Amino acid sequence: MAIKQIAMPHLGESVTEASIATWLVQVGDQVNKYDPIAEAVSDKVTTEIPSNYSGTVKEFLIETDTDVEIGTPILSIEVEGEADETEAAEDSPSDEGERSEEFMDHINTEIDKEAEEGTVEVDTRPENTPSPSTDDDSPRARYSPAVVRIAQERGIDLSKMKGTGKHGRITRKDVLNVDVASLKEKPEEKPVSRELAVIESDSSKEASSKGADTVVPADGVRKAIAKKMVQSVNEIPHAWMMVEADVTNLVTLRNLVKETFKEREGVSLSYFPFFVKAVVQAIKKHPVINTTWDNGNIIYHKDINISIAVATEEHLYVPVVQKADEYSIVGLTKEINRLATGAREGRLTSKEMQGGTMTVNNTGSFGSVQSMGIINHPQAAILQVESIRKQLVPTDDGGFKAADMVNLCLSIDHRILDGLQAGRFLNDVKENLKRFNDEADVF
Repeated sequence: MAIKQIAMPHLGESVTEASIATWLVQVGDQVNKYDPIAEAVSDKVTTEIPSNYSGTVKEFLIETDTDVEIGTPILSIEVEGEADETEAAEDSPSDEGERSEEFMDHINTEIDKEAEEGTVEVDTRPENTPSPSTDDDSPRARYSPAVVRIAQERGIDLSKMKGTGKHGRITRKDVLNVDVASLKEKPEEKPVSRELAVIESDSSKEASSKGADTVVPADGVRKAIAKKMVQSVNEIPHAWMMVEADVTNLVTLRNLVKETFKEREGVSLSYFPFFVKAVVQAIKKHPVINTTWDNGNIIYHKDINISIAVATEEHLYVPVVQKADEYSIVGLTKEINRLATGAREGRLTSKEMQGGTMTVNNTGSFGSVQSMGIINHPQAAILQVESIRKQLVPTDDGGFKAADMVNLCLSIDHRILDGLQAGRFLNDVKENLKRFNDEADVF
């Protein structure tokens, strides 16, 4: 027998530390290689960490919700073999990092086959509140975090499902293939929040009541969001500017081609890809928008990687359209749809959340008409695209016309950008939007 240590793996470029949100195993559990052992949280993404070895869990080496550097040992495991404990415990961080890349690549395919039998034990029926106590001998269903999260978002009672995975486990594909419409005949049940599911794995996080109020600990993803937002507000001096843009031509064009687009491309055509395209075109003319402040230096990024905000019921995720300037409207539509779907279904990888150089947020989808976004640190700007609305606007001949108008709200890092650069950038975004008036602009 030998004792091996599993270290915090690399979770993406520029990520230097992370924390464990939930342990998916207990001391004494037998695990196989690639089985998920924990959920790690960093930069708004929750990633399942697979085991490097097959063996028995011996000890947790760090506490949950505690930030540690990448490469820090997090768990020890007893494995079959003749290597002594000292040798086993002295795997170099570089070796660990090389192995972790293999494991993180493997997890997306292997999870659906075997690791969906994961180690989160929770009864997701709304009438049963999770409890940290497991002293009773009653059988408990075992679901992976991805399955629990998707089931809760879609309002699915996992206890009434039969799985197709190993030993009858319910896989992520099983949950995604459920016909939610058929569930509407049943009385509406409020899904248990993921925060409460997390409580079960750590009795120290048990919800408490204070009079009529209920105190629920924030989960790892929410804490990561809070940390990132506080960092942005504390380090970046925000300035804000808003302009109105006439998008009548864009609305007419989209209404003209949306049916054909859906038939030809298989996805719906929204307004958002046009706004992203207009922003990318403006960034090419104003590269100072695509920058980062770094200890008195301004880094001009070669690639234009647009972060897009995707909200779920509980969290906000910011996947990245890499090299967005290389996409057409069709390409942007498909890539944005892929990333948004992946975020809502819990399928995004940490790589898909890294490398953004500016953020475009579709706040108009919530009916917002004016908002000030917090910059996604360490970027220099975030653009809020508000609701498109009919409005009477003056014409050059002294009359009025009904136009489709939208507010574009830009938050900037005032260390890098001033009102002049922000105003010129927004003006070019407006002009780019006006130019969308022909089917050739779409296809």
